[in-house]
Amino acid sequence: MAYAGPATLILRKDLSSRSATMTTVRHGEQLQILETRRRFVRVRAADGSQGWTDANLLMSAGQMDGLKRLAAQAAALPSEGSAKVIEPLNVHTEPARMSPSVYQIAEGGAVEVVGHKVAPIHAPAPAATNLVRRTPDSKKARAKKGKEPPLIPPPSPAGPPANWEQLSRPRASDLPGYVAPEAAPVPTEDWSLVRMQDGNAGWVLSRMLFMAVPDEIAQYAEGHRITAYLPLGEIEDGGQTKQNWLWTTITPGNKCCEFDSFRVFVWSLKHHRYETAFVERNVSGFYPVQLTAVPGSQEKGFSLVVQDKDGKLYNRTYGFASYHVRMVSREPFAPVAETSGEVKASDPPAPSSPAKRSLWASLTLRLERWWAERR
Repeated sequence: MAYAGPATLILRKDLSSRSATMTTVRHGEQLQILETRRRFVRVRAADGSQGWTDANLLMSAGQMDGLKRLAAQAAALPSEGSAKVIEPLNVHTEPARMSPSVYQIAEGGAVEVVGHKVAPIHAPAPAATNLVRRTPDSKKARAKKGKEPPLIPPPSPAGPPANWEQLSRPRASDLPGYVAPEAAPVPTEDWSLVRMQDGNAGWVLSRMLFMAVPDEIAQYAEGHRITAYLPLGEIEDGGQTKQNWLWTTITPGNKCCEFDSFRVFVWSLKHHRYETAFVERNVSGFYPVQLTAVPGSQEKGFSLVVQDKDGKLYNRTYGFASYHVRMVSREPFAPVAETSGEVKASDPPAPSSPAKRSLWASLTLRLERWWAERR
């Protein structure tokens, strides 16, 4: 038994791609394998129709169970914001380009971002599941294999090279005090775990997603990539309803965390535009970024995970009222242990000693906080 992998799978009358179409099955439909020819298989659908297809387009029961677990785990994760795609985008089962792609987001489609992971660009393809057994050779083929041509005698061994004395000298790595050069860093790329409108989930390249924030605040990104955004309440201004926002951004090339800056935007009733109520830069932040209640207060609140100066992760909770943003709690954060088949909202690296800020950067940060509190 096998299952259809693509969104739509065409079963044809013969092996040729130009042969007549017998039927079309949807993703996840169960198929019975009847015959094999190398990598092609003849299968029977649930309605009894039969046809040929490529075995690489079929999935095993274990792979289907993995997709269901991934969708169930993604459904339990908080949304980091809605994102759109400009062109059709393939959704993979794992954060690797060579992993199977069973879903596709249509042009202009929207998804919910729920996770993030950094993976090597040239990650090996996952082990394929052999749904097709090798057909035993016929008697004629076995007899043909037994008639092997006579072996050609090997040539006489060559003599030593002319520079054999130079080649016999010790290498630099054999000398005492030799220090091996550092290995070149492995190129990586960002992947996002997305939840689609039909409930399915999968991994897509983060650079192909565009967070659907309003253009009124997207213009302040300054070339940084927006990684999460959340609404912080509505405000009425002259018959128009405006939304206050929290967003997180990351500088190009920074792949050690989910964001390195976060900012709160509020709608100014005086100037009729968005203004910054709070901003903090030069941080190492991770998912989840989510709305939360402030105990004992009517303020709206949000929380996010930040790596502090001691190298440990803390869950910071902020309260928001009008133009004022304040931190109300700071608790140690324990990331979810990664087990087989489990997906984490974020994949933070092992805590390390953060780089010390320069005197000018520290003064600038203190000045920004003081100015935000005064406003």
